[in-house]
Amino acid sequence: MRLIFAGTPEFAALALQALLTAGHTVPLVLTQPDRPAGRGMRVLPGAVKRVAQQHGLTLYQPERLKDPASHEPLRNADADLMVVAAYGLILPQSVLDLPRLGCVNLHASLLPRWRGAAPIQRAIAAGDEETGITIMRMDAGLDTGPMLLTRVLPIAEHDTAAILHDKLARVAAELIVDALARLETLVQTAQPSEGATYAPKIDKREAVLDWRRSAQELERQVRAFNPFPVATATLGTVPLKVWSAERAAANGAPGTVLGVDDQGILVACGSGALRLTELQKSGGKRLPVRNFLQGFPVAVGAAFGVD
Repeated sequence: MRLIFAGTPEFAALALQALLTAGHTVPLVLTQPDRPAGRGMRVLPGAVKRVAQQHGLTLYQPERLKDPASHEPLRNADADLMVVAAYGLILPQSVLDLPRLGCVNLHASLLPRWRGAAPIQRAIAAGDEETGITIMRMDAGLDTGPMLLTRVLPIAEHDTAAILHDKLARVAAELIVDALARLETLVQTAQPSEGATYAPKIDKREAVLDWRRSAQELERQVRAFNPFPVATATLGTVPLKVWSAERAAANGAPGTVLGVDDQGILVACGSGALRLTELQKSGGKRLPVRNFLQGFPVAVGAAFGVD
């Protein structure tokens, strides 16, 4: 097929590479404009742009697609189908109507659960036991189109958002190639109205650990927000990033340090306790707790803020 591909991060880049390897022609790649990223806030190309450049593909990086004049490169691509994966811009109906066979989307959840921008993080934080990839026909709604193909993936006990992202990206790349190979025979299934949930974009303010919550909830929060925005806590007046933690059987006043050793800093929660195993001070390196404690001793009885 002749495909327009629309995507930006690594999740989408694997799908683009898989489609090229499968022999599809991609006359146009849509990706978001380059943005500042990382600690140095350098302007860097996204993963999809890098793949497109490696293959000499034509790139288009509009700020928005509301103006009909901005649609000209898409019309000129004369595509059979548009494949969209984590693009990051809303596509108006006039764009969805351009390819001969319309547009399909790769979404990292089992729709209608977790429609929206952050399905991977929301699934982990909610304690879901499984997630997956849904390939759907796109309509004007937010991840509301009819489904073509799904694949279920269990969420493992220690999956972070980073680990689960990589697993899902590999599944998505396989599934889109499969879907296009038999697109004419796939049956469209309307999404059920029951079970629909929304996965809003992650706000950095959500990263603060509230020690009044259960250890189970906080452990999921730590995993869901790794690698972004990373869970945070304040010990005395010192802000810390909590990269990894595990539940423990202990009790005490929420936020109180119950124990300290090379295995972790044990902190009481609303119910149970959380053992912090990987931490980072502002401006410092991400460190296993053994190394962290060498430069930042923590005493039993110290208190993390709960406000």
